[in-house]
Amino acid sequence: MSRMSRTPPTSPTSDGRLNATRPVGARLIHEAVARQAGLRPDATALVFAGRRVSYRTLDLAAQAYAVELGRLGVGPGRLVPVLLPRSPQLVAVLLAVLKRGAAYAALDPKLPADRLRTVLGMLSPPVVVAPSPGGGELSLLDAGGHAVWQPPAEELTQAAERAPDARLTHWSDASGTSDVVDDGAAPATVFFTSGTTGTPKGVLSPHRATTRLFGPNSFADFGPGHVMPQAAPVSWDALTLELWSMLTTGGTIVLVDGDYFLPDDLADLVRTTGLDTVWLTAALFNLFVDEDPDCFTGLRQVFTGGERLSAPHIRAFLARHPGITLLNGYGPVECCVFVTTHRIRPADCEAEYGIPLGTPVPGTAVHVLDGDREVPPGALGEICVSGDGLADGYLGNERATRESFTTFDPGTGPRRIYRTGDLGRLDGDGVLHFHGRADRQIKISGHRVEPAETEAAALRLPGIRECAVVPVAGRSGAYERLAMFYTEEPLGGTSGRSDTGTAVVGGDAEPDAVRKALAAVLPRAQVPDEVRRIGSFPRTPNGKIDIAALLDPPG
Repeated sequence: MSRMSRTPPTSPTSDGRLNATRPVGARLIHEAVARQAGLRPDATALVFAGRRVSYRTLDLAAQAYAVELGRLGVGPGRLVPVLLPRSPQLVAVLLAVLKRGAAYAALDPKLPADRLRTVLGMLSPPVVVAPSPGGGELSLLDAGGHAVWQPPAEELTQAAERAPDARLTHWSDASGTSDVVDDGAAPATVFFTSGTTGTPKGVLSPHRATTRLFGPNSFADFGPGHVMPQAAPVSWDALTLELWSMLTTGGTIVLVDGDYFLPDDLADLVRTTGLDTVWLTAALFNLFVDEDPDCFTGLRQVFTGGERLSAPHIRAFLARHPGITLLNGYGPVECCVFVTTHRIRPADCEAEYGIPLGTPVPGTAVHVLDGDREVPPGALGEICVSGDGLADGYLGNERATRESFTTFDPGTGPRRIYRTGDLGRLDGDGVLHFHGRADRQIKISGHRVEPAETEAAALRLPGIRECAVVPVAGRSGAYERLAMFYTEEPLGGTSGRSDTGTAVVGGDAEPDAVRKALAAVLPRAQVPDEVRRIGSFPRTPNGKIDIAALLDPPG
């Protein structure tokens, strides 16, 4: 039986908490990669532009770069921004930073200068790693006055030739002081996410937050024989899923050469590289299903998530590809990639509150709280997370860290938790379900309104593919009404009627009919005053629906 065919050992505790078995394996990311280099040195670690890089070459190149970074002051406790384009050299440099005991921040080389200065100021790095001349050279001005190291323009085989003769097991400075790092709690990476004040938040994530995901009891199949693309922007935490899931377990990564990843690209990589695993945001997954549902042929597992999944797209995928494992993954960046996963079945498309979020990944526990009290199964509360996946906090922002990372005692002793701000509930089988954002609750004419409830009701109507319900403020600044935007079912849909008998036909869901159907099942305050059908949703850079653009479309 494969690991994919069984769920990581989880069970609801007597107080309704979900726990997952803690994985056993390497505590450090680079240690796990080096272990694979020792076990299968000639196996392919990376594929880029038709060229293959072995585990031996990757690890030796990383050692060579680590020596050079050490001369520039990179060591434990330091944060190193890396602004290299997607390439084998990028991967080797990230490993080199980790080998030095430091943490990396993989940044988009195309960042605007002002944003870059802000981020570099937060990191206070000893050096900035940037492209060599001719590859988008970063000026000292753009780097905010920081020293810049430009790795040589070379193949990794050339860098590997400069590696120390003996495999390095630790590093020492000139005084002989060891700076070995062997604790999984040591910082490994910094993810930058949007802040409500306009200043980015730097989420400091430890090694164990990554290594917990890909141990022997992982939520999916990884390791030798598995091939996955690295296509997401390198600054996202999706990089952790795409890169380290394979390199820490002996699989192969295909580095996508370009800024866009389309259905034709996926189909081509399956044919030419043996690609069998892919991660797609919910928005990209929907696009791939719409544009070319056969592009998934040949895959063994597909991970999706990032926002509420579209049941019509999921239904169409499962009908077309019943043999491919489809996983819904849920987790904020503060918990590193995933908190829970769920293998999606056809019956999940009919779930009242959408596709379930599932059960915890290894080394993780989920708590559903009302304030500081854990609610029983079936009750609604805030989704909170504890375990090895939690970030250390927000870089240089103690106030935000205190607000989001608090302490909770489930009766077995206090534990540190992250309060996600998401609402959810555990069903009778211990499966977590999403119910929207706690901070989306608003008041309209004295009534407390939850837009996610309206969205869930709309998504149960035949003919509705995606929808977004947003509050609209009046001149006073107070919210006065709800507006709903939706797209129609493009997948051939089936004619049907809502629970109230109101005609809502797949591919022809009229706004008036949609509003009447919602009015029949929702309290008056939850029914949108305005319902608009649109061709497609505007998206933010990370693929989520751009609410601001919906309310203020370009003229």
